[in-house]
Amino acid sequence: MPELPEVETLRRELSKVIKNKKIKSAEILWAKTVNPLSEHEFQKKIKGQKIEKVERQAKILIVNFTGHLSLAFHLKMTGQLIFKHDKKMIVGGHPAPEDEKILPNNHTRLILTFSDNSKLYFNDMRKFGWVRLVDDEEVKLLIGHIGPDPLSKKFSIQYLIDLFKKYPKWTVKQILMDQTLIAGIGNIYADEAAFLSKLMPNRKARTIKPAEIKKLHDSIIKVLKLSIQKKGTSSRNYRRTNGKPGGFAPFLNVYGRAGEPCKICGIILKKMRHNGRGTVYCPKCQR
Repeated sequence: MPELPEVETLRRELSKVIKNKKIKSAEILWAKTVNPLSEHEFQKKIKGQKIEKVERQAKILIVNFTGHLSLAFHLKMTGQLIFKHDKKMIVGGHPAPEDEKILPNNHTRLILTFSDNSKLYFNDMRKFGWVRLVDDEEVKLLIGHIGPDPLSKKFSIQYLIDLFKKYPKWTVKQILMDQTLIAGIGNIYADEAAFLSKLMPNRKARTIKPAEIKKLHDSIIKVLKLSIQKKGTSSRNYRRTNGKPGGFAPFLNVYGRAGEPCKICGIILKKMRHNGRGTVYCPKCQR
């Protein structure tokens, strides 16, 4: 699943090609895609809407229209957005195999056609992703249950300290990956932030000192900003809007590197199952 840096990269790059475009029509190829609206309601409401800007809330991509409506996308594991105009095609999210670049295809759930006849396709192989046409109040409800964005002012050192006090029996990785506490961090960046802060991902919150929490806070921001700068992490379920993999992979210290030597100490990295997720760590650098 794309995490915060991947969705932020998608937001920035997609904004360049769809901002100020006007929607001419919407074709829905799988009715549940636009729940709870009916196909007719969705098509009627979205027709004629002009895109003002593209925003991100945690892992949710929000396309704001000039009125009081927005179109929210959550790509989940296999969601994909493809913009196509004439021979130009840019892909964001789950990679598009060469044999699936004929559009629409069996995985296409929604097609938005703009006034210049360019199109935005929402594909989703496993149908876990979703699209919601919402007004301003519904946007608040949609994101009301998620924690602060780790790149926002709300995510302060004190906020993180308070979380560790509130959930003393939870582990570092449990806290980092709970979207109701901190928005946008998944398996990749939880492992990377834990490594940079020299904390074991399964260490209990009650054992961690304020100075260590400060280092963790700094590490979270550092790794997320670097990944955004490098256009996200290359993984089997993510591609940038130009169809190319993200460039953060060479900077990964632990994620996906189990069995390889630690870049800092040379000890072989180990993998464990923690909180239902594969977790890679250095037995020497992390405590």
